[in-house]
Amino acid sequence: MLKVTRFDDVIRFDSALSVAGWGYYWTTFYYVDGLLFDTGCAHTARALRDYLQDKTLDRIVNTHTHEDHIGANGILQDQRKVRILAHPLALPVLAHPREEQPLQPYRQLFWGWPKPSKGQVVADGELINTKNHRFRVIYTPGHSPDHLCTYEEKRGWIFTGDLFVGGRDRALVAGCDIWQLIASLKKIATLPLTRMFPGSARTRDNPKEDLAARIEYLEETGAKVLELHGRGMSIDAIARTLFGSPMLIEFITLGHFTRTNLVRSYLAHAEISL
Repeated sequence: MLKVTRFDDVIRFDSALSVAGWGYYWTTFYYVDGLLFDTGCAHTARALRDYLQDKTLDRIVNTHTHEDHIGANGILQDQRKVRILAHPLALPVLAHPREEQPLQPYRQLFWGWPKPSKGQVVADGELINTKNHRFRVIYTPGHSPDHLCTYEEKRGWIFTGDLFVGGRDRALVAGCDIWQLIASLKKIATLPLTRMFPGSARTRDNPKEDLAARIEYLEETGAKVLELHGRGMSIDAIARTLFGSPMLIEFITLGHFTRTNLVRSYLAHAEISL
């Protein structure tokens, strides 16, 4: 299932597995001025290809290599010979997604296997020029080591991929570094921003308050985790105390997305954050 909405000259796509007309576990990506920021999941790759058939497509920028953000890379590159720009750590995954990023069963089901694609390195601070816009690349590790954002300086637009997700985290996917994520959020929060285009959740105008609230929540939660750990509480006990009972998603993901992952990430390299 592929939903399409428009914000000024930005086209927003929401991509998901469709079952009986319902979409499950949506991911969001964007098109502006011949530039595509991510390509959604493999389940909607053909729908995206068909939608873009009569539109200019000069380049793709991948915010990171999770399968729900690179799912149409291969089919678009095969058809359009389009260049794909990404973090240097992303290139092996793009080229060999099955070997470099094996997927748990739930990820295979919800988002599917991406086809291989060939990426090119885009450097931190590099400018990407289109006919009407100029985007600056900002490396923002945390959600994944290869994560980046793009910032349209003239308009104050920030395309955040999965750096920003709405709500209050009670769990974390394995491989995420929560302290790096907080540092990356702080980095983009210093920019003059008029609109934030996230890879999940609603588009936000004047997002300073949203960013500040998320940073505050994550830091306060980290402080609580460290305090309880200092009292000698176990990881499981901290997770129960701060985040409540186990959630259904923890069972669906077979332990890949859990409350204890969040606690462990706060405790890992905690001394760096203090």
